[in-house]
Amino acid sequence: MGIIRVVVSYTGRVQGVGFRATAVRCAERFEVSGWVRNEPNGGVTLVAEGASEEVDGLLDEVARTMKGCIRGVDRREEPPIGEQGFGVRR
Repeated sequence: MGIIRVVVSYTGRVQGVGFRATAVRCAERFEVSGWVRNEPNGGVTLVAEGASEEVDGLLDEVARTMKGCIRGVDRREEPPIGEQGFGVRR
């Protein structure tokens, strides 16, 4: 079981609605590392590293929890870099 790194850009009404705090709470339920941050363009970026089923579980949970706010999702994979923990970046 390999480790993957996924970078997801969310658009919509994703700032000022508790998106980052929700993502951190969701990440606590999965064996993932990474971070989430607001972007200057009004979007939110989430990076997650872990086993593919753990990363997918996190992303599914975020999508389910924040479904009323998300209008667009852009997902890409990158080589893992060994993130530690999961938190908010500024």
